[in-house]
Amino acid sequence: MKIKSLYIAAQEKNAGTLFVSMGMMEILKRNLHRVAFFRPIIYARDIQDGDISFIKERYSLDIKYEECYGYDIAEVEELIANGKDNELIENLISKFKKLEDAYDFVLCEGIRKSFLTTAISYDLNVKIAQNFGAPYINIINAKDKNPKEIYEDVLIENEYSTSVDCTHFATFVNRVRESELSGLRELFAKTPYTVYMLPELEELNLPTIEDVIESLDAKSIILGEHDPLRVIKSVKVAALSLDNFLEHIEGEDLVIVPADRSDIILGLYGALHSTNYPSISAIVFPFDMKIHPNIQKLIDGLEGFKVPILSVGSDTFNTAKDIMKVHSRLRVDSQRKIALALGLFNESVDIKAIEAKIATTYSDIMTPQMFEYKLFDMARQHKKRIVLPESSDERILRAVEIILRRDVAEIILLGDENELRERSARLGLDLSKANIINHLESEHIEEFTEIFYEKRKHKGLTREGARDAMTHLSYFATMMVECGYANGMVSGAIHSTADTIRPALQIIKTKEGVSIVSSVFFMCFETKVLVYGDCAINEDPNAQELADIAIASADTAKAFGIVPKVAMLSYSTGESGHGADVDKVREATKLVKRKREDLLVEGPIQYDAAINKEVARIKLPNSKVAGEATVFIFPDLNTGNNTYKAVQRSSGAIAIGPIIQGLKKPVNDLSRGCLVEDIVNTVAITAIQAGEEQ
Repeated sequence: MKIKSLYIAAQEKNAGTLFVSMGMMEILKRNLHRVAFFRPIIYARDIQDGDISFIKERYSLDIKYEECYGYDIAEVEELIANGKDNELIENLISKFKKLEDAYDFVLCEGIRKSFLTTAISYDLNVKIAQNFGAPYINIINAKDKNPKEIYEDVLIENEYSTSVDCTHFATFVNRVRESELSGLRELFAKTPYTVYMLPELEELNLPTIEDVIESLDAKSIILGEHDPLRVIKSVKVAALSLDNFLEHIEGEDLVIVPADRSDIILGLYGALHSTNYPSISAIVFPFDMKIHPNIQKLIDGLEGFKVPILSVGSDTFNTAKDIMKVHSRLRVDSQRKIALALGLFNESVDIKAIEAKIATTYSDIMTPQMFEYKLFDMARQHKKRIVLPESSDERILRAVEIILRRDVAEIILLGDENELRERSARLGLDLSKANIINHLESEHIEEFTEIFYEKRKHKGLTREGARDAMTHLSYFATMMVECGYANGMVSGAIHSTADTIRPALQIIKTKEGVSIVSSVFFMCFETKVLVYGDCAINEDPNAQELADIAIASADTAKAFGIVPKVAMLSYSTGESGHGADVDKVREATKLVKRKREDLLVEGPIQYDAAINKEVARIKLPNSKVAGEATVFIFPDLNTGNNTYKAVQRSSGAIAIGPIIQGLKKPVNDLSRGCLVEDIVNTVAITAIQAGEEQ
């Protein structure tokens, strides 16, 4: 019988239970549609459980909050004190089984040791997992332990769980010192247990500005353009004169300073706007002091980045002490920390082995999240170099950090390196792994100029014109792809579609046998992903071009794990309609069938007959595509563009694209209104396309 649940628990504080739960949920949601999250025991019913809220919101779980837990601590204590241990377990089993029957999989997270009291036995987690029939994942906190202690902790935990017939699934040893990783791996290789080492990463344990505001109930005096989730690496108290204190500030410092030390405040703002000093995270005023109006006025008039200023009621000493006690929280909008944590998890854990061990039933349902996970997983396997020429856009920089942290692709940015490094530091972004090239000073200018000149001289292009073209970001980036210095390009956040596509058509050109460059959108609905083409490029393709668009779209769908069933759309189904527009679609369908006998294609067909099985049974009862279409080919741009936007806005579907197809090498266009996640997804798709071209 295939397992339908896992139980995660840690016996120690700060072991990273939510971190491991998130990593396991990533694996589950990559393959399954309906996953439940269940905590048998939470701290209190009247306090929202942070882990449940985080997992439920991040993974858009279709489950009520009340279904995600069994009892709170007070209730468990009362039951145990009254000798009702069996009632406790029986009621937990009942609630758990309801979830197991209703969902494809149930991921359970056990009670934390910090919640335990003298009345609650430390082995309650194992007992619950045993009665759930859920294989057990235990987490060991390696912080401040030597290898011998870690090894003994793992053996004791695992031997106990197996001695009571609780199936051991895996052990995660978290917060391991880098210097001890290899030795511990060798040690555990000799045991029968599956043990994964997760190295200590300082940033995951660093508090953010939001953590400080929340923990100290701090008031915001100046918010500035700060990121509330920016980390704080250390705390400094400004007790020196300005000229001496400047020597001690470091990047991501939180500085505690009385509000009447105007010299220090202005000095910190001066340092913030200076390239000679690091960028601090925040300033905190003790005693609830107010800033002098003139200083406030001066700061308000500064252009550009402003560091946030907070105030608290305690004195300087107690403020510093309280801030040092602030713990880092993983929040659902902590995209930087989440990306870092998931990157660490993917590097440290054998994902394929875990998937094989879970051995659960798969379905053909594809949610937007599942599709996104699939994109990231496929992109990581290809690990291609993608050039992004629009580094002046903040959205691009934020997307790049996520891409790098999640190990989706290698990134090349075009721009001045010093400016980009300084700007990313001010935004609190880590772009250290990105390769930055100043295209205006590149050693490849002459090479690219000559190649472009040779490609276009028959069109009247001069060498001077070719050299001038290489000063333009889109042309230079496209030439990088053509010459193999990058595997793909993503642009369009600040440039038009024409600015992105024109250089690709002139330099990269179309694949052999392809008459036209076209585009598709991945339309992500609640339980499926459909392919729409062409909704972005070709205004009125003829029958031959429409056939090529259909074939290219089917191949794109297949490359991304979608079984292509192609619907050639028209206002008429089958032989019922006549006219130039219908005849074009009918002829295109014949051409597709002639060129690609392996494809399932139907046309002309109306949208309702293509997507709805009930309508299909009436209009085309013997079709293998009608009612089950996954690839929808629109007869012209007017129909396609309006349809995808209408469907997107009215149904809440997520549209990923446009994805360009038909070029020899991948170049993709962004909408100028794109979000950070749109950029991340498009880069992942481009990386996958680059891998397919090999």
